[in-house]
Amino acid sequence: MVVIAEFTIDSDEFILGQVLARHPGTHVEMERIVPASGRVMPYIWMHGPDFGAFEESVRSSDYVRQLKALDVVGDRALYRVEWEADIESLLYGMAETDATILEARGDESWFFRIRFDDHSGLTAFHNFCSENDITFTLNRVYTLADEQPDGYAFELTDAQRSALVTAVEGGYFEVPRRTTLTDIGEKLGISEQSASENVRRGANSVLTKVLLPRSADDFK
Repeated sequence: MVVIAEFTIDSDEFILGQVLARHPGTHVEMERIVPASGRVMPYIWMHGPDFGAFEESVRSSDYVRQLKALDVVGDRALYRVEWEADIESLLYGMAETDATILEARGDESWFFRIRFDDHSGLTAFHNFCSENDITFTLNRVYTLADEQPDGYAFELTDAQRSALVTAVEGGYFEVPRRTTLTDIGEKLGISEQSASENVRRGANSVLTKVLLPRSADDFK
């Protein structure tokens, strides 16, 4: 049975977090990815005011072999990071236990949501972290059935769900709109930018599941 784990971890507990936390004022999100054993090359989105300073900071790390800028969309940029092969980190633990990263984001502290084929994968990952002195806080463990017992598995984060609910209740999607992203952010205690990202990504996840062709896996 598929198992999903959500946990938080300080950036200094894993190599990627240490490297990306070196430049203040940035927020990083990792693309959904299956880490490949022996070679971890995550794709990351950087949100911040200074792409150049961020790139210089990351490239100066001894842990980074290459940082390649792939695209810029508004105030965020997509990068591919290739790490030195001889380092051990949280991501290698995920690779060794065949975990899929569903969500990863953070700055000084990171949130991860990862999926395993069964409970044995989660156990192996926990053992890897213990053996390598990686400390994290496990917030939630659940199955696909627990997440969405009789419908779509939208894979929304708590922040995305809260933003969407607030947007719908406030009339954000109505014509004309009865609320703004600024209002949504104020109600949730977050910035207008964060409200915008959570609403857009949450809406995209829901609409993709509902409008695009589905397979039987969507109902598991």
